[in-house]
Amino acid sequence: MVLSEVNDKLAKYLIISDIPRSVAYTLVYIRDKGEVTSVEIERETGLRQPEVSIAMQWLRRKGWINKRNMKKEGKGRPIHGYRLSKDFNDILDEIIGELTTKISEINENIEQLKSFRD
Repeated sequence: MVLSEVNDKLAKYLIISDIPRSVAYTLVYIRDKGEVTSVEIERETGLRQPEVSIAMQWLRRKGWINKRNMKKEGKGRPIHGYRLSKDFNDILDEIIGELTTKISEINENIEQLKSFRD
């Protein structure tokens, strides 16, 4: 990966937070860019085309990126432009909210399990 030390650290924290690896690196790469193509993401992150495609589908389902068809000359795979659909801090807030919910569910489960002690 060709990410800065700070971005690499952010990607690793996202991965720990149950964000798939390819999604984490893609999201971190896109956050500081305006619009990018999948070819740029592949080149700059070291991810392969199928990984980037799956990451983009994941991000689109979450509503975190927008996709735009771009004109391309000649044949070959189509080119799409991608950009964040919301501020990166809002995305982080969603991730933090999901983690907080998971923590609450785990704590509730722990309390329920404790109630079965003799």
